[in-house]
Amino acid sequence: METAPDDAPQDSGGAQALLSELEARVQDVVRASSWWERHGVDCAILALSLLALPPGFLCLRSENVLVFVLGISILGVCHYTLTVKGSHLATHGALTESKRWSKIWELFFVEVCTAFPAEYAKYGHVKIHHGYTNVLGLGDSSTWRLPCLNRYVYMFLAPLFIPVITPVVAVARLSNMELRVALRTLGLISLGLYSPYWLLLNVSGFKSPSSALACMLITRSLLAHPFLHVNVFQHIGLPMFSRDKKPRRIHMMSLGVLNLPRLPVLDWAFGHSIISCHVEHHFFPRLSDNMCLKVKPVVSQFLHEKQLPYNEDTYLARFRLFLNQYEEFMVQAPPITELVGLQ
Repeated sequence: METAPDDAPQDSGGAQALLSELEARVQDVVRASSWWERHGVDCAILALSLLALPPGFLCLRSENVLVFVLGISILGVCHYTLTVKGSHLATHGALTESKRWSKIWELFFVEVCTAFPAEYAKYGHVKIHHGYTNVLGLGDSSTWRLPCLNRYVYMFLAPLFIPVITPVVAVARLSNMELRVALRTLGLISLGLYSPYWLLLNVSGFKSPSSALACMLITRSLLAHPFLHVNVFQHIGLPMFSRDKKPRRIHMMSLGVLNLPRLPVLDWAFGHSIISCHVEHHFFPRLSDNMCLKVKPVVSQFLHEKQLPYNEDTYLARFRLFLNQYEEFMVQAPPITELVGLQ
């Protein structure tokens, strides 16, 4: 089990002792867990999503509106399960303990399914966001801020453009990559984008390229709104820190990360580590979604026992908060939180 790097200056042994105690408690749970609990449950969900794709494409052949909508729903949920849950777990190496297979799954889920360069995803998410959670200019989720958009455009319209923006950004990144890696990435992204397009034309029976592309956009936008919302709800609006005065890891994670309640569709498509176990995920990023859910009582009990924050809020409450305080959270520079004696 691996935690993100902690390069904060030493304050006293107290914070590190707390973190070590928490790690020991969680490690006991992990050791007592079977392979099925550690990896199998999440691998099965991803396998089911792959197996559900053919029925989804076949449903789109139907002239029955309900069956057609069912096909859209299947493809949309499967898309997000593979691209969000799959890519997230693969990037953290949480799907398998084999380094070779971890690399294979990372390329498949991030580049083929998500259409984004794996090395940029790993660097931006694992090294920066997890290594410097809520540190201004690094892991402060600032990539999700678009100050030029007003609150209604951002919250309601902007998510619809994510399926288009993602491959555009990916192609822009290729120029900064080694030629061999860039060609591999371009090939895998092209495969991931062309495959559903070909299947819509040749299996689902779409008559024109434009209708197939429109269907791809609809399925890839199905859960775009909660995807964008969740990414800002769970960090922005919480304490932010400066790089030279950030607190120790135990305080940084307990203060700067928030859990949402369990939501069945989002739990399935995004994973527990993104929805209801985000605090646990930031403490132990290499744990699978199922294991994050299993250690959740241990982490919450420990933080409450040590009188440390354990942030929780509902989706609707955060949505209302962001609409009401959009300027403060998403436009203005966030204030720096200084914890006297903990930096």
